[in-house]
Amino acid sequence: MPGFDLSEEYQDLSDSVREFADEVVAPVSTKHDEEHSFPYEVVKQMGEMGLFGLPFPEEFGGMGGDYFALSLALEQLGRVDQSVAITLEAGVSLGAMPVYRFGTQAQKEEWLPQLASGQALAGFGLTEPEAGSDAGGTKTHARLEDGQWVVNGNKEFITNSGTDISRLVTVTAVTGEQQRKDGGTRKEISTILVPTTTPGFRAEKAYNKVGWNASDTHPLTLTDVRVPEENLLGERGRGYANFLSILDEGRIAISALATGAAQGCVDLSVKYARERSAFGHHIGKYQAIQFKIARMQARAHTARLAYYDAAARMLAGKPFKTEAAIAKMVAGEAAMDNARDATQVFGGYGFINEFTVARHYRDSKILEVGEGTTEVQLMLIARELGL
Repeated sequence: MPGFDLSEEYQDLSDSVREFADEVVAPVSTKHDEEHSFPYEVVKQMGEMGLFGLPFPEEFGGMGGDYFALSLALEQLGRVDQSVAITLEAGVSLGAMPVYRFGTQAQKEEWLPQLASGQALAGFGLTEPEAGSDAGGTKTHARLEDGQWVVNGNKEFITNSGTDISRLVTVTAVTGEQQRKDGGTRKEISTILVPTTTPGFRAEKAYNKVGWNASDTHPLTLTDVRVPEENLLGERGRGYANFLSILDEGRIAISALATGAAQGCVDLSVKYARERSAFGHHIGKYQAIQFKIARMQARAHTARLAYYDAAARMLAGKPFKTEAAIAKMVAGEAAMDNARDATQVFGGYGFINEFTVARHYRDSKILEVGEGTTEVQLMLIARELGL
């Protein structure tokens, strides 16, 4: 069970990813951000390091690690480039993890080695134009016809769905109706594996986003997409419930990414405060700057404690839904607040895109929205309190 003091194995992993982030990722981050280009060369090296396979067993091409190991890697990447970090986070916790958690042996053997190596990416096809936080409003539908699922619908904001190495999207779709205890009916939502090469599957034009410019995000259109009946992932009618459990786990991972972003803003601000002079002193000599950076460090520290705790509970087999929601909320707000304060510390330079704090300022807002808004986290926490 991981504690705040990392074991030697965890620390070595964190240190190696930190070195990779500083020496490989950071030097090309501005270029990819400005060009809105996907960092294929970085992703390839991440795959070679085994980062995409961290939480998966060796029998499926993984590293035999766990979710906490993945989170440590995400924190270090998130310090310098959130686009790269979200590519890993979405590729593993949202793309490959559903196959690992709910797939048949045949599905795991077909897909996990590709995904764990980083040679292929998968997307998490849940959100729709009218079904975001209210994912029960899913309108994409699928029917069985001659041993095939015929899928029609639209998905929105799907990460890793349109790159040259995107190979799979797991899609939620209405496959019928289920009886409720009160005698009424509700949508039967199932999950179906859709290879991106399937006729009728189309990744539309990439979004022009405020931030995360080097990550890949598209709306998807599925028009009479036909896949074999055995592409059903997990039990029929359990697709929505299964995806919610994937999101619970994913909130730990996204919290780690957000913690890294918050810490990155601290590190950059400390360095700048020691170098920048005003009125005859380095600005770090002034309490106004000292106190601002001290609060930033407190936020990053608190966010780290929150995601460590949620991860520890998850790995120990204990309930962790509430703790993951707390971590997601605290870390997302820490990243956004620290990005704002770091921009203030940098003054005019903080408003120039070539400075990393400016990119964090643009990137961090989505951490209060994606994978469950702050309001959804508050709802989950309140519900656990019996409200």
